[in-house]
Amino acid sequence: MTLTDVTAPTFDAVWAEEVRELARRRNAVVLAHNYQLPAIQDVADHTGDSLALSRIAARSDASTIVFCGVHFMAETAKILAPDKTVLIPDANAGCSLADSITAEQLRAWKAEHPGAVVVSYVNTTAAVKAETDVCCTSSNAVEVVESIPSDREVLFLPDQFLGAHVRRITGRENMHVWAGECHVHAGISGPALTAQVEAHPDAELFVHPECGCATSALYLAGTGAVPQDRVRILSTGGMLDAARSTSATSVLVATEVGMLHQLRRAAPEIDFRAVNDRASCRYMKMITPEKLLRSLRDGTDEVRVDPELAARGRAAVQRMIEIGQPGGAE
Repeated sequence: MTLTDVTAPTFDAVWAEEVRELARRRNAVVLAHNYQLPAIQDVADHTGDSLALSRIAARSDASTIVFCGVHFMAETAKILAPDKTVLIPDANAGCSLADSITAEQLRAWKAEHPGAVVVSYVNTTAAVKAETDVCCTSSNAVEVVESIPSDREVLFLPDQFLGAHVRRITGRENMHVWAGECHVHAGISGPALTAQVEAHPDAELFVHPECGCATSALYLAGTGAVPQDRVRILSTGGMLDAARSTSATSVLVATEVGMLHQLRRAAPEIDFRAVNDRASCRYMKMITPEKLLRSLRDGTDEVRVDPELAARGRAAVQRMIEIGQPGGAE
């Protein structure tokens, strides 16, 4: 039996070498999102958040990008690297947050608010980005919104929890927020966070702003249940930076559980625990070692974006970059 016949959970040095040899033959760079299976993260050339990986894709000398993530991420890579071949090991790896608004719905919303500035989280489809004025990441969403004149209405989409966080920080009253959510992050609830805080009273909190518990985390800090300096609202990239610099010995992490792998690699001396250990994205976990090998071997599945949509979406991403360099996308 060859390595390509082995079932998905298997991962060893021989498997990794086969991946790297296939990537060399195809002149491909393998990118893996922080929420991927540990085996996929470990074999990738680069691991990180979706926008950082897409920017790596655009700068890479490789002719082929193999994006181990969900579909909108591979689309973003294609938008930023239109001349490269972009592959995703499973084209069915979708995203509940990106699916929470369509381009048609956005056009209708814009018609209700003529003259409003549309700010879209990068966790959106290429078609939605094409209807967007400026994109943002979870780490620079506040900065992007603050760059818009105060007398202009803002349509913020699609994540309601990130939108609520931005509105709370900016105090912006003319900001409308789409009622979308990531089903995984929405499931990381306030009660779950409170229970973990009670069980681990000395832990620091790393909370992704997409989480349903973000408001609860700030409430706990406000009431003194947790010292304010131990509550950190962070993007995934920000979590890694914080892990490398914190003096904490225990950290509760509110985001998709795949992030724990990178955090433990960054700071193995810290006890990282998931606020909700069932917060696993089944779409992210669709990219298996077996599918990665198949993609590298057979060139499946290629991601294509209409050139006109790509050009318009690229403009929205570029406007974001001009406002400020993002520290982490999700």
